[in-house]
Amino acid sequence: MYSARRTHGDLDSLVIMLSALYAKLLVIMGICFPLAEVISKKIPVSFYEGFYLYLYFGSIAFLLYVYVFLLRHDKVNSKLDHLTDSFSDKVRRLLGMRTSRGTNMEIPPTPKKRVHDATTHAGSFYLRLGAVAFGTGSMIYSGLEFGQFFEMESDSKCYNILFSLTPATRMAFTFFQLYFIFINSRVAINKFTTFARFGLMHMISANICVWLHVLIQETKHQLLEFIQRNETNLLAMAINPIPSIASEEEEEHLNPVHYETHSKDHHRIERSAGEHGLHHDTHNCRRANIMGELVQNASPFLFPCTIEYSLISAGILYIMWKNVGSTQPVPNTPDSSVHVHTPRQRHYYQVDCAKANKGLFTGILVLVLSIISLILFFVLINKPQYRNLAVMEAHIAELAVYFLASLATTTALFQVRELRYNRLRNTDLDSILLIVAQSGLYLYTMFSIIGSHFTLDQNTMLALLTALACLIQGSLQTIFILDASRRYVSSSDQANRKPGREMVTFLIVCNFSMWAINTLETRRADSNPVQMTFYGFWAWTIITHVTAPLTIFFRFHSTVCLCDIWKRAYKVKSDYL
Repeated sequence: MYSARRTHGDLDSLVIMLSALYAKLLVIMGICFPLAEVISKKIPVSFYEGFYLYLYFGSIAFLLYVYVFLLRHDKVNSKLDHLTDSFSDKVRRLLGMRTSRGTNMEIPPTPKKRVHDATTHAGSFYLRLGAVAFGTGSMIYSGLEFGQFFEMESDSKCYNILFSLTPATRMAFTFFQLYFIFINSRVAINKFTTFARFGLMHMISANICVWLHVLIQETKHQLLEFIQRNETNLLAMAINPIPSIASEEEEEHLNPVHYETHSKDHHRIERSAGEHGLHHDTHNCRRANIMGELVQNASPFLFPCTIEYSLISAGILYIMWKNVGSTQPVPNTPDSSVHVHTPRQRHYYQVDCAKANKGLFTGILVLVLSIISLILFFVLINKPQYRNLAVMEAHIAELAVYFLASLATTTALFQVRELRYNRLRNTDLDSILLIVAQSGLYLYTMFSIIGSHFTLDQNTMLALLTALACLIQGSLQTIFILDASRRYVSSSDQANRKPGREMVTFLIVCNFSMWAINTLETRRADSNPVQMTFYGFWAWTIITHVTAPLTIFFRFHSTVCLCDIWKRAYKVKSDYL
């Protein structure tokens, strides 16, 4: 018995390792294929579309397998067990049989379920609701890309049936996966575990590859759009710079660092125009029609949805992968050998909003002022004479929000210290997503700090202070969330006072304000002229496309975690009353 159990454990370890290596190989391919297509002009644009079709069709096939052979099988067995139990009860009543503890009735053993509810935390309702919102945006993005195909001419260079099949399949994959993780995020598979582990790792790698593909493609499209719009003027300035061509703003920023970076951009554009002719033509024919222009205008808002949806899905699927083969907890009751079928009860939720009013309305005031500052920013940024004023106003508003949020976070950290700490509460998914998203925030702020420090401009000090304040606030908030997510009230006095709840409520609304600021301001590379002057358009566009979606997701997921703390940490248990 011991030898068989040891062999089974060794096999499980081998399967876990092989499935992880399989996912790693797929992710590496997902990085290399789109990057190689962007870097080299010798690679056809559609050469790797079959790889993504393999990812999508493989994921859809695994989901169908789970529904048909696992979930549906257990539902049918549950209904049959219920009918058998009710029929047996009726027979016993008719024959006058009474079951008691003294009777020697042999009860057949309950068969092992193929799936069961896992005890590991696999995403709160708020997180899954966010997955629905971001998944909807991702499907809209895929649908618009699918619509581009029908406006292409059959004799154009970018006419390829794969350009319609790939986004359509991605949209179907997004829909089926969204339904699966929203309904069955707590499912633990304990039948056919080898296939389940490889299938879940296949889906995890598919989500990461979608993330990388969309990120690289959108960065490429924005750079090609910049080339298409400014190629003639920039080449003319690189060959013979004429003062009259430059705008007033360019004359003000014409310091040596800026001029050197600007000249490098001209040379890169000149090389790209000669080396990437095929990709330039493909961009022209794919995004020059009505649907292409619609995709071009909507992509700054929609492609972050795809990235954030992929990140949430990969996190939930990773927890499900960890739960594969986990044993179902057996209730410790006197009659634990008897399987009693009980119908699923409805859950009713009651929300206690005590000790939250001041934080809510203070947060609403901050949100209103933030929206007003954003409106002013986008009105003034398009007028050259008010561009510096717009940037200064935006930095002051951001600095004020970060300062208030840091103050509230520090106060909340001290207030919740008196709550009891539960080391056993599992928050792996929230912690992983929060730390991954925080990495994007750190990258964005560090690049901003470096650019602000080495640039001579009147808004440099404000940009530097804003980036530092964002870095400090993000760090404090992450520490608070990781600590407070494991705390709960342990006495009736704490249940009445609810220490820290006002600050948590304020932070929820405040994070929504910061989410709006990060979403709207980072959608344009020229919204940060200090950083763009230092790094150049190309480098700053790549930096913002990589870091901005993670920064936006950090604000969203912080709001989700804070809502979970607001609900769970102050929930009154009958044991303490």
